[in-house]
Amino acid sequence: MSQPTILLRRTNNHLPEEIVLEILVRLPVKSLLRFRCVCKSWYRYIATPNFINNNLLYCNDHNRGFFIHMPKTTGSMVSFSRPHGQICTVASHHTFEAIYELRIPFTFQSGYPHLVGSCNGILCFSDYRSFEFKDVYLWNPSIRKFKKLPDTCLTHLFNVSLGFGFDSQNNDYKVVRISQSTAKPMPPPDAEVYSLSSDSWKRVGLGISWRSNVVFHKFNCTLTFPFVSGNLHWMIEMIEGGGQERRFTSMILSFDVNSEKFKELPLPDDEGGCITKCLTSFKEQLALIKFGYGVQPHSLLCSIWVMGDSWNKIRVLPIENLTDFIGFTNYGLLLVQKRSRLVSTNSELERKHKSVLIDPETLHEKEIQVDYRLDVAAYMENLALLDGANVVSY
Repeated sequence: MSQPTILLRRTNNHLPEEIVLEILVRLPVKSLLRFRCVCKSWYRYIATPNFINNNLLYCNDHNRGFFIHMPKTTGSMVSFSRPHGQICTVASHHTFEAIYELRIPFTFQSGYPHLVGSCNGILCFSDYRSFEFKDVYLWNPSIRKFKKLPDTCLTHLFNVSLGFGFDSQNNDYKVVRISQSTAKPMPPPDAEVYSLSSDSWKRVGLGISWRSNVVFHKFNCTLTFPFVSGNLHWMIEMIEGGGQERRFTSMILSFDVNSEKFKELPLPDDEGGCITKCLTSFKEQLALIKFGYGVQPHSLLCSIWVMGDSWNKIRVLPIENLTDFIGFTNYGLLLVQKRSRLVSTNSELERKHKSVLIDPETLHEKEIQVDYRLDVAAYMENLALLDGANVVSY
């Protein structure tokens, strides 16, 4: 397909076409949306996949990124009420200071939207209060468009886990849904993948060796499942065997969105005791965060492991009290929320939560003002999902 002509005629008053293209690709999304109205050729060119990709690459190279966060959807949260639960906050990826707010333009039956993930400016949401995660939406706030995905192709949905990523080889966005079985002993979970380009789901096999004596397993869904280097990752906690033979184990399940193949990744060798652990991303690498007990009574340690050719423990941080890990910033700062403590306010006792950014190198802490318990994801403005079937503008 030939590129649309940007300038219909050349005079001394017109810039060369290649210069115009170089200027356009550097502009922010809001400007590009306005400039589509300049002429038909600009409108066609700005909507081409090649231009959208080049604009995205430029934004990535020049740190035009943000964080987006919203209150975590837990049933005990008093603050997560409508319409507050329909609001996302876009914040600086360096300081976490709020820049602007976005209202989610669609609703779920429960009223509790769950942020599945974010990729190249497209956000994926599902219904938190449903064990099926049946309703799934893709939303690009930059261009004010969203899309509800078609129904599942699986015959049964139970305790579902979702992941969202970008297929760079085929320029396609994909959602992966994994559903547990209720049979005993528990067989491998069922899985399906949705492709935005085909607007359809298809079943995919797990393709890994599954342990025969698993009596229970669940997905560790403390955070959004990390999408790193073209792969989605899940932590699965399992109980194997029964009676005195029962033991608790874990595995990391990885899904390549390009080849649509699963594989199991090893866990790091660590003899220390572990209270809890979770997967995340650290400077575009897969990372494992482990909280364990320190030497002193009531002290805690946070171990940061990063996956290269193998697992490497890069830091062990002392933690004052029990902490919720939220994620890392693009600069490698650790975002945690220290759990509530009782403080006296006007002769009354109230619970106080403290959110801090921690520099793993210097251990310097900076308190930030955000809601208690967050779903957090990287975010950037993008023209993707500009056109297509069943896309709704608002």
